[in-house]
Amino acid sequence: VMLPVGLTGRIGAGKSTVARLLEARGAVIVDADQVARDVVEPGQPAFVALVERFGPDIVGPDGRLDRPKLAELAFATEEGTAALNGITHPAVGEEFLRRMAAAPEGGIVVCDVPLLVESEAARSRGYEYVIVVEAPRELRLERLEARGVPRPDAEARMAKQATDEERRAIATWVVDNSADLAHLERQVDAIWAELEVAAAARRDHDAST
Repeated sequence: VMLPVGLTGRIGAGKSTVARLLEARGAVIVDADQVARDVVEPGQPAFVALVERFGPDIVGPDGRLDRPKLAELAFATEEGTAALNGITHPAVGEEFLRRMAAAPEGGIVVCDVPLLVESEAARSRGYEYVIVVEAPRELRLERLEARGVPRPDAEARMAKQATDEERRAIATWVVDNSADLAHLERQVDAIWAELEVAAAARRDHDAST
């Protein structure tokens, strides 16, 4: 049985960097954003259901989902939003659990979930440990601007997210990503050591039952 770990943080905190560092140490990463993209690839059941519900206009010239068009149609009404969520959320949930279950026996599975605090469905996946990545607001804004996100857009996205306090309330570990990579790696090494101990204890327990 694998050890499920949640990884979250506010936009621009550096969650993806922490995920890469954990992966380099042997974690299996399940990326919520990637899963959400994969379940609506052409031919997938969710893609077919979305086209049936919202019409062929949501398919772009390349045969893939035209996301802006889908958003425009789905978010125009409450009914449309509910339909979109009703199609995509179960598909994401199923694929997420499938990828977690496909991890090697006794492996440490880190689920990179931006909305871990905000989404009840995400919290219900049974993470035994939660890593929260933090960085000061100004630094997060700078990082997003460097990625090409205009400051007003970044601020609007931040305003919709759970606060640091709400994230800390579910955190097993809080990672401070306000300094250099070496500072970050030391924290990740310490967490990884604890996770390896927990995973070994789980394997021993499973072997004895």
